[in-house]
Amino acid sequence: MKTSETAFAQMVRAHKNTIYTVCFMFSKDSDEVNDLFQEVLINLWKGFESFEGKSKIDTWIWRVSFNTCIDQDRKKKRHSPIPLSMGIDLFNDKDDDTRQVKMLYDRIHRLKPFDRAIVLLWLENMSYEEIAAIVGITVKNVSVRLYRIKEELKQMSNQ
Repeated sequence: MKTSETAFAQMVRAHKNTIYTVCFMFSKDSDEVNDLFQEVLINLWKGFESFEGKSKIDTWIWRVSFNTCIDQDRKKKRHSPIPLSMGIDLFNDKDDDTRQVKMLYDRIHRLKPFDRAIVLLWLENMSYEEIAAIVGITVKNVSVRLYRIKEELKQMSNQ
């Protein structure tokens, strides 16, 4: 393997959980999550040689992952297929904690992709400065958006 390919493979191994976390926030379907993961890898590879190190590698990976997933989400909405239902729910769990997490996840999933990205980063315990660097807005804007997003989540019904 060439040196850049080796370095890329090491980077992916070190940050694959981050990439999967972002992909999972944009889809509930495991096949679609895997497709998103592949798209992110393609975009990371395309930009890998030109990465200049002006930001941390983590920040760059988050940003590429979010932008890729947001782009794919927009494309999906333009060509929205009719979902097929098998009539079973393999992820159905009656535990109270699981229901609370599922309710929060469902509400977050109903947010716009950009807001979803901000909440995900906040839930990952990132600072407002890190969130701002990843999504490309000011720290003050992160603060305002998070406040509005939290209010929107509180107002959502449990549909």
